[in-house]
Amino acid sequence: MFVWFLQLHSPHVLLIVPTTPNQKMGQCLGCIQVDQSTVAIRETFGKFDDVLEPGCHCLPWCLGSAVAGHLSLRVQQLDVRCETKTKDNVFVTVVASIQYRALADKASDAFYKLSNTRGQIQSYVFDVIRASVPKLDLDSTFEQKNDIAKAVEEELEKAMSHYGFEIVQTLIVDIEPDEHVKRAMNEINAAARMRLAATERAEGDKILQIKRAEGEAESKYLSGVGIARQRQAIVDGLRDSVLAFSENVPGTSSKDVMDMVLVTQYFDTMKEIGASSKSNSVFIPHGPGAVKDIASQIRDGLLQGNSTH
Repeated sequence: MFVWFLQLHSPHVLLIVPTTPNQKMGQCLGCIQVDQSTVAIRETFGKFDDVLEPGCHCLPWCLGSAVAGHLSLRVQQLDVRCETKTKDNVFVTVVASIQYRALADKASDAFYKLSNTRGQIQSYVFDVIRASVPKLDLDSTFEQKNDIAKAVEEELEKAMSHYGFEIVQTLIVDIEPDEHVKRAMNEINAAARMRLAATERAEGDKILQIKRAEGEAESKYLSGVGIARQRQAIVDGLRDSVLAFSENVPGTSSKDVMDMVLVTQYFDTMKEIGASSKSNSVFIPHGPGAVKDIASQIRDGLLQGNSTH
């Protein structure tokens, strides 16, 4: 069961402290308990007297001693949301987390000098952020958020140390641009990635076409080499045939042998054309007598070529 105990701790403020029956009995007997990570401020007739450490302390209320209040030494966190404008006229909301604590050796300053610690810290955060962010464009604000946090921490440390507080850590946990700005940034990023993808795809098509052309060139080169070797083999075979025929058949000339070879090849070709049902080749003129004309044209062409060289 809790009992409410009225305690006068300053000339103008009446502090209502909830107490348990045991604590009320201790106060009646002139004793007070201070919890761990907490200090108590003792006053004598309204004037600061001492800082009481955790534990049990004698407090003779009959001699004017009283507890003005308690002060926590634990690390506390304050989240501050500050709206400001960047150098390129983009409104952003900067979220800063300030971790701070009261110093035990300056507990009296922390208790008496500030009436609204969180409001004081928030004012300094607003001042530093609104002085730093307008010097940076939006991209630089994201890139240099650690520098902004460091500037806030240095300013707070310099100001709050006079009031008995230590700034443990300052973090810029978030930078929120306007919703329309975020959507525009996402669209710009998507367009840039699509352009990069199109460039890469075009480069891939280019490489594919080059490789295909190189393959076709290599294929044609090898095909030409094969045809040249084939024709060379045909010429060598014809030469050997003519020489062998001339030696075995006396009285025949090279012209007679070539005419006979051409006639033989002509009939072989006609035979292959007739054997294929899907052939679309036509010889004009197609009579056997035309072979002589063809042979004459080949010989004339060769002779003209030799005379030219």
